[in-house]
Amino acid sequence: MSQPVPPPGNPYSDGGAGRPPVGQNPYAQNPGGQAPAGGNPFAQGVPPQQAGQNPFGAYPPAPAPRRHNVGLGIVAAVVAALVTAGVYGAILGGIEAEIGWAAVGVGFAVGFAAGKVGGSNPVLPVVSAVLALGAVYLGQLVGIAVFAAKEFDVSFTEIFFEQFGMLTTAWNEAKEPLTFLFLALGPVAAFSGAKKAAS
Repeated sequence: MSQPVPPPGNPYSDGGAGRPPVGQNPYAQNPGGQAPAGGNPFAQGVPPQQAGQNPFGAYPPAPAPRRHNVGLGIVAAVVAALVTAGVYGAILGGIEAEIGWAAVGVGFAVGFAAGKVGGSNPVLPVVSAVLALGAVYLGQLVGIAVFAAKEFDVSFTEIFFEQFGMLTTAWNEAKEPLTFLFLALGPVAAFSGAKKAAS
């Protein structure tokens, strides 16, 4: 009995070896991205990935590292010290008494401003503490000037700028243990505020 001859054009006929001839595999991927004519309609070539190309799309840009500007931090602390000293002095002169939470607020505001603007530089908490000490002291002098201006019916600026020596003398005569406690609270709060703002 004679063996049937495969019809012409059979892609799997290679003369009886059982393997498709080279170059006629209908399932081979086409590097161009299209299925070969007459081949598997579901085969699709995948173009080679280019070097450095992200197959999942672009990643979001990484956040820029926070810059630590010590100079701006110190400037911010100085401004906060001057502003809070004025507010602190106005409160002291208005109520004619010293209050601890106001001194804490002065120090914390100075330190927080320095840390928020200047970052986590270790110099800033120390500078903030020194400036807070000066701010609390200056605020106490402002408070004495506000009180004296009301008592003697003169302007605040006249007493503060023209009689500054008298203010320091009055501060020395009126100081008490609580005065030094409030002077200490300011720097402690400033150091803490600078650390908290920079974290």
